[in-house]
Amino acid sequence: MTTSQSADTGGSVLTVVAGPACCPSGLSAPLERPEADELAHLLKAVADPARLQLLSLIRASERGEACACDLTEPLGLSQPTVSHHLKILTEAGLLTRERRGTWAWFSLVPERLDEIAAVFR
Repeated sequence: MTTSQSADTGGSVLTVVAGPACCPSGLSAPLERPEADELAHLLKAVADPARLQLLSLIRASERGEACACDLTEPLGLSQPTVSHHLKILTEAGLLTRERRGTWAWFSLVPERLDEIAAVFR
């Protein structure tokens, strides 16, 4: 979502426009190459059925987080394959990873999901 805010800079007013880091204007204006690259990276991360399932499983979990050990069975995939998909989602900034003992727990990054949604508004 794009918002604007004004800041006093000693006599002049600076308007700050905040929006998705990848493309502050969504697709309402032409993208420069760096923004297009960032957006493509983000969209590629979710352009896989298993990754979409992972995001939905974590979002639907009771506490908004899930242990990697609990994600293999619902997907019907091997643990290394699930770990690979979780790594891609984490590197794209869509998930955070927290180590608890021998297990990794994953949570959504709502702001990053908002960036994807903002592209299509």
